[in-house]
Amino acid sequence: MKFTDGFWHVRPGVDAQYAQEAYDIEVADGRRLVVSAPTKVIERRGDTLNRALLTVTLSSPLDGIIGVRIENHRGDSPHRGFDLVGAEGGGTTATATTDDDGGTLVAGPLTARIPHGAPWNLSFEADGRTLTSSGHKSVGRMGLAPDAPVTTEPVGVAGVAPTGRAPSSSCLHAQLSLGVGELVYGLGERFGPLVKNGQTVDIWNADGGTSSEQSYKNVPFYLTNRGYGVLVNHPEHVSFEVGSESVERVQFSVPGGARVLRDLRADAGGHPRAQHAPDRSPRAGARLVLRPVAVHDSTDEVVTALTSVFPSTREFNLI
Repeated sequence: MKFTDGFWHVRPGVDAQYAQEAYDIEVADGRRLVVSAPTKVIERRGDTLNRALLTVTLSSPLDGIIGVRIENHRGDSPHRGFDLVGAEGGGTTATATTDDDGGTLVAGPLTARIPHGAPWNLSFEADGRTLTSSGHKSVGRMGLAPDAPVTTEPVGVAGVAPTGRAPSSSCLHAQLSLGVGELVYGLGERFGPLVKNGQTVDIWNADGGTSSEQSYKNVPFYLTNRGYGVLVNHPEHVSFEVGSESVERVQFSVPGGARVLRDLRADAGGHPRAQHAPDRSPRAGARLVLRPVAVHDSTDEVVTALTSVFPSTREFNLI
């Protein structure tokens, strides 16, 4: 789903509130970073009024994987995403630290860095290079007016959410950067080009025929030729804009009810060396039990996203 009108404007009826700065960064349990991310740079008390505050929590279920949970409100019942085999055992040696510059979470070969202040920037690094990052206007809550030209539900259920309620009046979205020449693969059984750059992909199982943009077997997971993968750990509708709303970013969005907890959990990681794949893939992704998206009975739950690390696509002869 697209929210913008070109690069400079949002669409009519869209109230975009983006994380603007890391106002406060705290270490929790020695292994988590908790960041207060207001949607306006706080210079005076009045800047705290009538604006959303996002709470961003960085954690690590396994070495080589970093989780990023983005919350707008709390209080809804917990949402259980896909089962990640091995993650329940807490097999991580992650350490979280803060200093005058910002916060750092190290999980094995993967490091997440977030600087204090504005502009908002969260980067993921491995082997001394940046794999991907979430920069300015990459994380936000999108409020939608009834007449906003944004389709928040799949075509087959347009005008009504799977719960039988009216379509959502808000969404949570996040974006991860794409590098020059970076190619995106995956997202399940699809009948279009193998390289997903430039495509809009709705994760929603449907019997649309084998020559359509719809898919029988959607998988909310993509990987790139820079050596990392992204799994959106949400068994309902997820909309991907792969370099299609912003040519230098992959965007994933999830609709949420007006009074519901907006929670986006993204576990992101990457290591370009293929020898790490046999260890991470089976535990963090290859044995996922996927529940059918189309028959899940509720979107009014915690929304989660998980990013995990897989080997370079060169090892699979994709490029």
